[in-house]
Order: sequence, then C-alpha cells, then structure tokens
Amino acid sequence: MRDTASVAGVDSRPLLFAFAMCAGAAAYLSLPIEPTRFEVAALFSAAIIMLVVVRWLHRTDFTYALTICLFGTIVGYSSGAVRTWLVNAPVITAETRPVMLEGWVANIEAGEKGARLKIKVHSIAGFPADLQPELVRVTHRARLEVSSGRFVRCWVVLRPPPSPALPGDYDFRRQAYYQKLGAVGYVQGRCRGGVLGPPDGMGQQAALWISAQRRLLASYVNEAAGERAGGLAAALVAGDRSFLKAEDQDALRDTGLAHLLAISGLHLSIVGGLTFFLIRRTLVLIEPLALRVPVQKIAAIVALLTCAAYLIVSGASVSTQRAFIMAAIVFLAVVFDRAAISLRTFAIALVIIILLQPESVVTPGFQMSFAATGGLIAAYEVWRNHRSSREKVLGPIGFAWASIIMTSVVSDAATAPFSFFHFERLSPVGLFANFAIMPVVTFVTAPAAALTVILAIFGHAELVLRILGQSLELVLAMTHFFNDLSPGVVRMSVPMPPLALVFLSLALGAMMAFSGWARLIGGAILLAPAIWLWSTAPKIVLHWSASGDVFIADTKAMVSRLEFVDGDGLAPLRFSEVPDREGCNLETCDYRSFSDISIKTIGIVEKNETDPVSDALRIEILRAGSAIDNLTFTWAETKDAGGITVYAHDDHLYVVRLQNCTERPWRRCNEMATAQPRGGAVEYFDRLIRNAG
Repeated sequence: MRDTASVAGVDSRPLLFAFAMCAGAAAYLSLPIEPTRFEVAALFSAAIIMLVVVRWLHRTDFTYALTICLFGTIVGYSSGAVRTWLVNAPVITAETRPVMLEGWVANIEAGEKGARLKIKVHSIAGFPADLQPELVRVTHRARLEVSSGRFVRCWVVLRPPPSPALPGDYDFRRQAYYQKLGAVGYVQGRCRGGVLGPPDGMGQQAALWISAQRRLLASYVNEAAGERAGGLAAALVAGDRSFLKAEDQDALRDTGLAHLLAISGLHLSIVGGLTFFLIRRTLVLIEPLALRVPVQKIAAIVALLTCAAYLIVSGASVSTQRAFIMAAIVFLAVVFDRAAISLRTFAIALVIIILLQPESVVTPGFQMSFAATGGLIAAYEVWRNHRSSREKVLGPIGFAWASIIMTSVVSDAATAPFSFFHFERLSPVGLFANFAIMPVVTFVTAPAAALTVILAIFGHAELVLRILGQSLELVLAMTHFFNDLSPGVVRMSVPMPPLALVFLSLALGAMMAFSGWARLIGGAILLAPAIWLWSTAPKIVLHWSASGDVFIADTKAMVSRLEFVDGDGLAPLRFSEVPDREGCNLETCDYRSFSDISIKTIGIVEKNETDPVSDALRIEILRAGSAIDNLTFTWAETKDAGGITVYAHDDHLYVVRLQNCTERPWRRCNEMATAQPRGGAVEYFDRLIRNAG
C-alpha cells in the first residue's frame, strides 16, 4: 500500500502526528475543568485499541491518516494531563505581610522596577513545609549584592502569580504553575547572603552550579564585548538578558528583531557545525587514526556533546531545545549512517517537546520558533529543487542575496499570525531591518558567538569577543536607525479570535506538508475562514477585571489602561496606557470611544485595605442615539461577576460576565463567558474569549 500523505517528497505521517499532538495539548490546556485520571486513562486506552484495530483491518489512506491525527490528538491531550499531575507544586492563595524568605538564587533577570530574583525556597516564615512554594520570584529594587547560586535571606511581600488583566492575554499563572513558581512579590530592603550550604540532592546542586556558571559567563561576555554591545552579547551567548539596556530591547522589539535575543537554530547549528569541522579536520591530520577510525563519527559525537553543554548553559529555552533536538538527530544520523530528513527531523523535535513540555504549545516562543523553522524547511525544499535554474538567471551572488530575501520573507510570514494573536502589533520596517541586519548576524555575529562558547572553556575568547562586540555595535546602530525611520508600531484594533489562529495554523501546516499546487490551494482554502473570522470579530469597548484593572477602547478601537486604577493583574503584552480623555476632575472623567460611544468613570478611585478599587466607583457607557445600549456598572457588580467585558458587534453592545465556577490546578476558578446581547438579537457572537485556559 502507498504511504499515507507522502505529499512533500517524504512520508508526512510524522508531521500529521506532531500537528495533532499540538492540537491535543492545546485542547487540554483550554478545558474549563480538569479531567480525572480515570477519564484520561480510558481515553488513552481507547486510542491504542483504535490504532491497533485500524492497522489490523483493511484501511484506506484517508482512514489511516485520520486515525493518525486522532491518535496524536489524544496523545497530546494525555501528555498535558500527565505533566500537570507530575508538577503538583504548592501555590500561595493570598498576599502575605512581610515575611522572611530563605533560599538559593536560581536565576537573575532584568525587570522594569529592578532585578528579578528566582529563588529556590528553603523556608518562608509562617508557612508549613508542605505549603511552601518550590520557587518564588521577587523584584529586588535596591542594588544587588548577591549572585546566582548564593544562599540568601530576604524580607519579602508575596502574592499568588497574577491573573491576566484582559481576557485571553498571556496567562502567567499557568506558565508559573508548570515552572513550579508558587509566588511572586518584592523585596523590602535588600537580600543578604547567608551561611547555609547548598541544598540536598545532586540534581538541585547541579542546577544551582549551572546557574552560577551561566551568570559568570554572561558577566564575562558583558564586560569583554564592550559597554555598548555587552548586554546583547551576553543575551546571545549565555541567554542572560539582564545586562541588556531597556532602550536596545525596545528598539529590537519595535523593528521586528526581537528573535535575535533567542538562542535558536542558527546559534546552536553553528556551535555544533564548528565543533564538528574542527574535530574532524584535527583527526584527519593524525594519519594512523584517520585510517583506522571513522573520524566523522567521533566528530559528530563530540559536536553533539558540545551542543548539549551549550543547551544547558544557555538556559534551555523552548527554541533552544527545538534546535538541539534537530541538531542531535542530524549528528546521530552521521553516527549511524542514516540520512536526516528535514521535515521528519522537524516533526520529531515537535513531538519530543510536546511530550516533555506540553504547556509550551500555547506560548509565543514555541509557536513562533516552530512556525519559522517549519516554514523555512518547506520553502528551502522548493528553493533547492530550482537552484540550478535560478543560479543561471541570477548568478551565484544574486542567488545568495535572493536566498537571504526569501529567508526573511518566509520567516516573517510564518510567524506573523502568532505575532498578531499574542502581541497585536506589526513593525512596518521589520522586513527591511531583517534583510539588512541578518547577513551581519549570520556571517559574523553568530559564528563569533559560537567561537566564544568554545574558546571560553579554555579562557582564550577575548579576541573573538571583541569581534562579536563590534558586530553587535553595528547591529544595534542599524536597529536604532530603522527604529528612527519607522512611523511607529502598527497595532491591531481587533483581537484575533482563537478560531482564526487555528485556521491560520492549519494553513501553515498544509503548506509544510503538501507539494506543488496542493500547497497553495490547501493554504488558500484554510486562509479564507481565518480572514473572515478575524474581520467579523467583535471589538472590545470596556474590560473591568476582578483585579480592579480597567481598560477602554479609544476612538481608533485601540484598548488602553486607565492609569488611575491600581489593580493587581498582570500587565498586558500589547496595549498602550494613554487613553483619549476629555474632561477629568477629582471624581469623574469622560473618555471618547469609537462608533459614537463614550465612557464615563464616576466616583472616588482610592484603594482601600481590602479592594483594589473603591466601592464608590462606577462606569457608564453611553451611545449617541441609542438608549438601549446605555450601560452602567458598579465595582460591587463587577466583583460579583468575576469581571465584565463589553464588546461592540453589528452596531450593538454585548456584555460578557466572567463567572467563577470550576477550577484548574493553576487557577482557583474557571472563567466562563456568558454573552448577553443588548439592543436586538444577533446570531453571531464569538464566544471564544481570548482565554486559552
């Protein structure tokens, strides 16, 4: 029988299985309630029985492909449930008064208000051992005098990980749960070193030692690469962004170059490739050894070990893990005399990441990393098949430049849907900035960073670090040049519905798996409903969260935070903070929104001891010429509803109340959307509020 779905020159069943696992893991994370272990076990058992029966019986290609997809979905779903059971880490349930925290500094990150310390907890005053979080993250505003791996004692105020301030925004609670991060807060004063030794357990001691060495490497690179580019060099070499200047990070993000901060396939492949080349060339020079031993296999093993060491030192982000798995498959193929098939390698990396970290499938890093990689692999297969004809027309140099342009266009197009969904922003100069800067990064910066990693082991990386620093100074100069030319980041006024992202993801997957005209036709068919769903999606008018945060839409339908309300929700990823306002005094403020909608806040907005907002605050929504669309909300009503969101759609307003009803391990209760139309019946309303769980 012909292999199912061999549509891209290779058997694409691994791709179908991997994409289905993504869908299953995302479905688990989006559930309103937590499934029982019996339900998950029964579902997984049924999937195995189904797979055995279909393989035993006579089946068509379509039936077998459908079975693979269904089985992959259930495997992804089950991996999410198993991962949740294995984590099972305590999370504090309420804000604390100042308490003494003792523990080991596991990581140091840069923050807007100071350094962020991730601390492996030894003890928290007043907390029983079984209720203590395993990890906490605190903001250290004072000058930092401790380093990674050090035992510290701090007076801290802790609170539970914050919920999303807006429906569908980044759910920090969920990611914190899987990282075993049970509390966040801030330090009163400063953390001071203690005398307690390392924690029990070889694994914990090794993790702290690696963190300390990573910090030392980042500090060394930051100093040696120069003041101007040291922070970016430390981020590229060690994955430590704490030395990166805020203005440089903003410029990289606003010009579409934030991907440079991620240690990805380019960096890891150069590290592995350089190691393989150097070891192989060195062994070939030893004639007795070269005649008796397969030197390429030894070089592949050493390169694999080097990549593994770099993975650990760099922090092992999802993009780095993906790159390592793909590099490992390539080097193991050399060892066992097998061919490494690109799309199959991509699928294997996807499957392994989902099995190990199924929660990552809903994160921007996972989605954009795999989208860019898969898109480039599929595009290069087509590009390679027509290389000779294109080189005849363009010449070798022209073909090289055309390849660079193609790389920028494909990577930007593949990641654009996920950028729109998570950040709702687009850099108008991003394509041009990538086209101008990526040759410098590819041919100078990335090789220098790879050599730095290798030579730093022997303490002889100063010369290479100077080259790295000079190349990054050029990168930063070009970044700020394009940022100054840019008219500003283009923000999307209508959030992309989750179902639209699903169709866009399917379109991208079809363009990876199919070949020829089927690739374009399949992508276009799946792209059409995504565009329709997005173009007809309702617009947010007002969101008042149970944390006290208030967001309103301005005259251009751009959502903004009201600055006077001091809620405790997580700051959203994608919204500005300067709403259009007309007249404000001590108790009232008028705001103009789109479609003749105006919003008025009335009442004293000072916080009291128990609430983030005064009970006296109320918000009115008025629409010119429509009495039925006039709405009034009080803080008491908002608290009881668990939060209120008002949408505009088809010239009518809809109220969505978030009612607390069921729990997931990372949140105390589920937020279910109940749409209540005002001003007439409307058949269509997108109930998929942007809350992926």
